[in-house]
Amino acid sequence: MSVLSHVGAPVGGPKDTVREPVAGQRRRRLLPYLLLLPGALWLALFFAVPAVQLAATSLYDPAGSLDLGYAMTWAFGNYPDALAAYWPQFARSFAYAGIATVLAVLLGYPLAYAIAQKAGRWKNLMLVCVVAPMFTSFLLRTLAWKTILSDNGWLVGLLRDLHLLAPDGRLLATPAAVVLGLTYNFLPFMVLPLYANLERLDYRLLEAASDLYASPVRVFRRVTLPLSMPGLVAGTLLFFIPASGDYINAELLGTPNEYMIGNVIDSAFLVRLDYPQAAALSFLFMAVILAIVFVYVRRAGTDEVV
Repeated sequence: MSVLSHVGAPVGGPKDTVREPVAGQRRRRLLPYLLLLPGALWLALFFAVPAVQLAATSLYDPAGSLDLGYAMTWAFGNYPDALAAYWPQFARSFAYAGIATVLAVLLGYPLAYAIAQKAGRWKNLMLVCVVAPMFTSFLLRTLAWKTILSDNGWLVGLLRDLHLLAPDGRLLATPAAVVLGLTYNFLPFMVLPLYANLERLDYRLLEAASDLYASPVRVFRRVTLPLSMPGLVAGTLLFFIPASGDYINAELLGTPNEYMIGNVIDSAFLVRLDYPQAAALSFLFMAVILAIVFVYVRRAGTDEVV
């Protein structure tokens, strides 16, 4: 009896020891999904549900009204009608955002490189200077640019004295003012991803390229720029997307001739109360943005931002 008990005792032991790691593996497999659950619920509640409602609104009968109510008529014609009516604002939005993005790259790349590689003990202070404007209201920053670019401002006076601007020339209420406002307001979104990427750059690679008799221009083109492409792609996307949908800069720094698609959507929702057209314009804008992002990321040849 004692022999049987002695022989049978270990039989249950290995089963228990095998069963416990399997349960632990299951818990470990479920852990990432449990960690994603709060974010997924948040996106479902505040993005997916409003997006579905917006899609439904875009198909309402355009002849309806807020007072009388809207009927679901599956009016897919709202989309071509909205695009035909406001394609200039679409084109202007992407043109202004594209020009501002190029300016932001030209300004932000040298700044991010200087902070990441040359600032030394001043690095934190320079980063604070880049981020500090974001602690001020977006509206106040745009109004400050309205003062700077005003006809009686110091900048216009200086440009007139230097004969870079005609005596009756102006900056405010022009496309240039809108582009400058977009560039300034969203510049940190360009600088910070570039800084994060350039700060991790291995300087030994640059030294090796120099040791192989590469000129500074060639080192930048063949080493620095390719290694910084993930930061550049992320920065351009973070800059271009909100800049193309902005309406504050065009409203305060421009005229109706400079209005972007964001101004049209804002007016359709809050002034004209034309909800089907506003929803259709919003969906068209999102579709174009998604297409641009997809093509740009594929053409950029980097997988670190997707």
